[in-house]
Amino acid sequence: MIKESCTMSDINTHIEALEALRQQAIPQLEATESIKDLEKFRLDYLGKKGRFAAVAQAMRDLSAEDRPKLGQVMNQVKSAFEEMLESRRHKLEEMALEAKLALETVDVTLPGRKPAGGARHIITQTMEEIEDLFIGMGYQVVEGPEVELDHYNFEMMNLPKTHPARDMQDTFYIDSEVLLRTHTSPVQARTMEKHDFSQGPLKMISPGKVFRRDSDDATHSHQFHQIEGLVVDKHVTMADLKGTLQAFARTLFGAEREIRLRPSYFPFTEPSVEVDVSCFKCGGDGCNVCKHTGWIEILGAGMVHPNVLEMAGIDSTVYSGFAFGLGPDRVAMLKYNIDDIRHFYQNDLRFLSQFKGGQN
Repeated sequence: MIKESCTMSDINTHIEALEALRQQAIPQLEATESIKDLEKFRLDYLGKKGRFAAVAQAMRDLSAEDRPKLGQVMNQVKSAFEEMLESRRHKLEEMALEAKLALETVDVTLPGRKPAGGARHIITQTMEEIEDLFIGMGYQVVEGPEVELDHYNFEMMNLPKTHPARDMQDTFYIDSEVLLRTHTSPVQARTMEKHDFSQGPLKMISPGKVFRRDSDDATHSHQFHQIEGLVVDKHVTMADLKGTLQAFARTLFGAEREIRLRPSYFPFTEPSVEVDVSCFKCGGDGCNVCKHTGWIEILGAGMVHPNVLEMAGIDSTVYSGFAFGLGPDRVAMLKYNIDDIRHFYQNDLRFLSQFKGGQN
């Protein structure tokens, strides 16, 4: 009976110690002000060398019958501790977030910072300027594939397989029948095939990228841009071509500009001409831009070859037309006195930021 009394007394002593531990812990837990403080509190009470561990060690002195009873009480108290810890952790995290938000609050009354604005590339600006000019003259803008068939790129442009002028193009071939287009003329060929002349004349320009196996130097590039124009109707003459190009030159380079036509050769036009514009820097007196000739070459043109019309299913005895092709890259170089075509593709902001005309 004495032993049983002592055992019961020992259990009660431990239970009272656990309750005292809990009562002592509550105000300390409430006093924690940070996650770091909370972790220190947890280790003090629930760590391997903490206060609960000290009580657990005392269980070794109890009888085998009493240990489970005290263990059950300890588990209940420990679970209550862990719930209190988790609740306090959640509250401290909310308090930390509120404090952080208070520090990071944006003052909407402060003046904003204007972001740096980009601009459309100088080549894009030049192409859009040319497109707007011809759209104002009643032309439609037509685009086509950059990976093209030999049939449209060469054969329908009066360049059969054995034609020596194919060497002028320095072509990137994918296979014997597929290639990267060397000019935007195949877009014209495709459009002529589909055009219904009962609905009116064909007036179009075809802007886009073209590709040639060319040397990479100050005036040449493997990839560049072209804008080709085409007009097909009844009674179209060389005078119509000259008047169109005169309007183009004066709009793009200045109202005082004049043009001249020099005989040339292109397989898809007959007759063919090279077109020069009077120098916009010296007015024709001669300078370094025009190489002291007073003239600057800007494009090639001519009357559409009858073979080209016939291959597109157009009766060349009824219809005639003119075509021209120009390089926006070269136009931009001439207009802005740029001496190296590679400046357009090197993405040097010091160069590109000089041309802010086309801001987004």
